[in-house]
Amino acid sequence: MITWRRVTEDDFPLLRRWLEQPYVARWWNHETSPEAVARDFGPVARGEEPSEDWLAPLDGRPFGLVQRSRLADYAEDFEPLAAVTPVPAGAVTVDYLIGEPDLVGRGLGPRMIQAMIERTWREYPEAPCVLIPVSAANRASWRALEKAGLTRVAEGEMEPDNPIDDRAHVIYRIDRPSHP
Repeated sequence: MITWRRVTEDDFPLLRRWLEQPYVARWWNHETSPEAVARDFGPVARGEEPSEDWLAPLDGRPFGLVQRSRLADYAEDFEPLAAVTPVPAGAVTVDYLIGEPDLVGRGLGPRMIQAMIERTWREYPEAPCVLIPVSAANRASWRALEKAGLTRVAEGEMEPDNPIDDRAHVIYRIDRPSHP
């Protein structure tokens, strides 16, 4: 069973190790010095930013990271996405990775994404949907989203996380389930 816990500064060495994995580095393109990890994850860990960083442990062993935020809280994410697809008020986005190499390719990505979306419906009652832009070249990522129940709703150009990629992105969406 996937459980969740917030990232703390004690987790930075783990995040650094994960970000250094070639299959993660390819898509996250993140500096991995201790200073860079502290700079980029510290404000969220200390509650100084509105986004959330969550570790996903399986049977007590952290294997993945999910970053969750309201799109409206980050204009640098909201505006490029809104140029490609409508972004409803209250929409949430997530980013994710599987950090443990021995657990890649075992179906944990879709399970982790699904679990965070279910948590989002409970914790963000005003969120009408989750919207996730993905580099069109990152087939494994968008396949995980499809397996998690999201639907491709748009394609367009956005700034890539990794400068080696072109600007082509696909946008996935899942709407809050309606309960009669």
